Amino acid sequence: MPAPEPRITRPDAAAWSPPLPEAPGFDHLVVETPGLQTHVAAVGDGEPVVLLHGFPQHWWQWRTTAAVIAARGYRAICPDLRGAGWTVAGDPRVRRETRLRDLLALFDALDIDRAHLVSHDMGVLTAFHLTYDHPERVRTAVQLAVPPAFMKFSPKVAPGFRHLPGFIWHRPGASLRGTFSEAYVARPMSEATVEAHLAPMRRPDIDAAVRPLLRGLVLPEAMRMARGVYRRRRLTVPTLVVFGRQDRPWTEDVLEHLCRHPERYADRVEFSYVDDAAHFVTDDAPAPVADLTLDWFQRAA
Repeated sequence: MPAPEPRITRPDAAAWSPPLPEAPGFDHLVVETPGLQTHVAAVGDGEPVVLLHGFPQHWWQWRTTAAVIAARGYRAICPDLRGAGWTVAGDPRVRRETRLRDLLALFDALDIDRAHLVSHDMGVLTAFHLTYDHPERVRTAVQLAVPPAFMKFSPKVAPGFRHLPGFIWHRPGASLRGTFSEAYVARPMSEATVEAHLAPMRRPDIDAAVRPLLRGLVLPEAMRMARGVYRRRRLTVPTLVVFGRQDRPWTEDVLEHLCRHPERYADRVEFSYVDDAAHFVTDDAPAPVADLTLDWFQRAA
């Protein structure tokens, strides 16, 4: 029996629970594919740019960056990935490539043949899968706050994973506010901003997705990187890797050490660093991130 055709709807503002945070100019859609109702926020018209949020964030992470990209003649498409934001999944289980399958279904539903791809934090893992396994769907890639998949592991970067145990053993209802502490931002976030990022955690299904995401996606992918799986493959999509200069321990010197000779593993990879920014680089420095991204589209497409 053939799969049902995807359906796209535009619910009115009162339909969203909890209410969507404000972001002027964005259009809000629900894309229904088998087993999933994906919330998508989009702005602008033109060549598609798909932006994959990090954890524990959602589409609103891109509110400023996406608006700048759209103002330059692109259509910025910001989905809430499975287990985040206002997306509703019929099955709570998450495997390593679950979000990849979701993303491919979304591309097809929105008639996206190829897109520029921008990703941050956990969203970068799904970007890895798309760029390595389906490079024909990606024009260029920009990944934020995560090293290339072909990096070598070193004890020097162990502090970069200090946050994982708390997520792996997340207790329902436990606060994730500490994720936005001074260890991960260059300038303090306002209470309103933190609340907007964490609002969907009030939904039991989103709160319950924390453990499956970490155990089903993050840990298996980390093990593949540690085993050098991606050093035996080749990245053909032009990729820009961006870090905030205050994102410890991912300093420029450390990344140069871990990612030596990128030409052995990729056709084209470059690194850029943003001043006055840490891990949550799109909150610390949204405009510089947008400028680097737009420049990369022009140079690498």
